[in-house]
Amino acid sequence: MTLEQTQQALVGDWTSIAPEVRPSAAKNPDGSLKPFYLKREFKASPSDRFELAIINFADPYGKAPLARLLIKGHMFWRGEHPIAPGAQKVDFVADDAYEVTPLLQGFADVLNQVAAQGYAKWQVGQTQSIFGKSFAPFGLAAGKNFMEYDLIYLAHGMLFWGARNVDGRGFDTEQNRPTNLQIPMVRK
Repeated sequence: MTLEQTQQALVGDWTSIAPEVRPSAAKNPDGSLKPFYLKREFKASPSDRFELAIINFADPYGKAPLARLLIKGHMFWRGEHPIAPGAQKVDFVADDAYEVTPLLQGFADVLNQVAAQGYAKWQVGQTQSIFGKSFAPFGLAAGKNFMEYDLIYLAHGMLFWGARNVDGRGFDTEQNRPTNLQIPMVRK
């Protein structure tokens, strides 16, 4: 697909097929990486705008939701990615919104310990904006928009993004842009 065909085909609503697992930057006591379980819902608009809702889970089957994240912003297309013909480098910039909603009391309790300054008390089911603020749990700095150097590949009616680096590194630099595909999303 050409860039224009990819941009047109991307428009619409996408969702995870099932709960997904990723390596996190956090480590277990034995030094191994902690797994990170989630489901995604993604909406792409014709004007290169996006909305991404993520539900994080405490378990691999998606039965114990921890938090809901909502990220809104813009996509910037950076050229072809060598992972597959038609794949494109895309930078996702959360320059419209970034919200967190605790869904489990234990997670709200942790946030009240590590992310209390500048926020109301974290409570289950209550959303707070972390947009433009420092938020230590996600490594966000005040005044700086969250951004990821990622990729998009559309094939067989599925949307692929980049697979997380196996060592837990984020996509925070061009050098950390993914080199493999992760579990795809399908049309909602």
